Amino acid sequence: MLMKKVMMMAIAFMASAMAFAGDSPALKAIMKTKAYADAEQLLKTTFDQLVNDEERAKAYNKLVDLAMVKVNEESTKALENQTNAQMGIDKKKDVDQVGMCEAMINALNAAYECNKYDQLPNAKGKVAPKFAEKNAQRLWPNRTTLLSLGDECRQKEDYAGLLKYWPPYLDSYTHELFAAQNHDPEKETIEQVSFLTAWAANREKQFDLAVKYAKIAAQGTKFKEDSERIMMAAMAGNLHNRQDSLAYVDKLKQLYAEEPDNETVINALYNAYGDLKMSAEQKSLLDGILAKNPNHFIALADMGIMYITQNDYAAAVPYLKKAVEVRGDNVNVLYYLGVSLCMVAQDEKTPEADKKNLYKEAIGYYDKCKQLDPDKQQINWGYNRQNAYYNYYGPDSPEYKQAEADYKN
Repeated sequence: MLMKKVMMMAIAFMASAMAFAGDSPALKAIMKTKAYADAEQLLKTTFDQLVNDEERAKAYNKLVDLAMVKVNEESTKALENQTNAQMGIDKKKDVDQVGMCEAMINALNAAYECNKYDQLPNAKGKVAPKFAEKNAQRLWPNRTTLLSLGDECRQKEDYAGLLKYWPPYLDSYTHELFAAQNHDPEKETIEQVSFLTAWAANREKQFDLAVKYAKIAAQGTKFKEDSERIMMAAMAGNLHNRQDSLAYVDKLKQLYAEEPDNETVINALYNAYGDLKMSAEQKSLLDGILAKNPNHFIALADMGIMYITQNDYAAAVPYLKKAVEVRGDNVNVLYYLGVSLCMVAQDEKTPEADKKNLYKEAIGYYDKCKQLDPDKQQINWGYNRQNAYYNYYGPDSPEYKQAEADYKN
């Protein structure tokens, strides 16, 4: 009985000793460091020696502390410069904006890791975060330093720099660490910066990034259509083989199911089918849309173009005419309707009596192209318009000579 009591006391003593034990040697070494780089390296090499999640959270919080030293130093200089300028004092300190932003990125990444372990149950089985609130409050307002430097990079057309500083800013907006912060003042900024980041990423062929931020920008209204176009272009830009292309089609089909009236998605899916020579799927897509809405402009235009690619110009004409009725200011549709009418006129099966009227009708659509797009920025209508005038008015007519001049100008 006595032996049993002694053993129980020993177990209790050991448990008490563990509960009140100090930091592990690994954590103590990290906490003594004075420089971020030293602490980061030490944490990497001794991570497995940290005894629990509480120590891991504390170690990462130390990285946040050290990174914020640089952020605070440089932001203080910037504030002093601003104050001096407002007071008319000609005194300006050099601000290491690049160093400050790199430190900000380090602070954010360390804070995310800290939060990951800080939110886990402690030795007593309770979730009692020690660092989340403080880190959120001190990091949230300082994130805008990334926004400023990223915009400087944009103005210099340094897109690699933009893609270094803006994504961490954007990602922080939705991170759970900052859930309690006031997001409303930045909402419009996030929409615009997401769009510009997507555009830059697509330009730099970082297609995954482009898709990621285009999706965010497309959630708003201001950049929705342009963002969707970037997203489609980026998704298409990441295709290397037929398997990739089929996977791309599946993604587009999913997007189409979610937004059946989205013209950008419809056009992208139609073109993707075309690239894969899936003409039956192309027609099925457009037939389905037109069955629901006979005046659907994109479906009418795409159906017309589909028949043109099959050299069936007579079949293209009614669809393109209907598209023009729905939306009469689309230069591309007007142009291809003119082309189709001329090609029907040149068909040997077309009666001679009908040819003149077809050329005359085509001229009307070409003239509309000239009216809407006089500088030929959207499509070069000049050559085919000249030919229509030639066939209708003849080579010596003043009308043809003017059309020829329009083509050459």
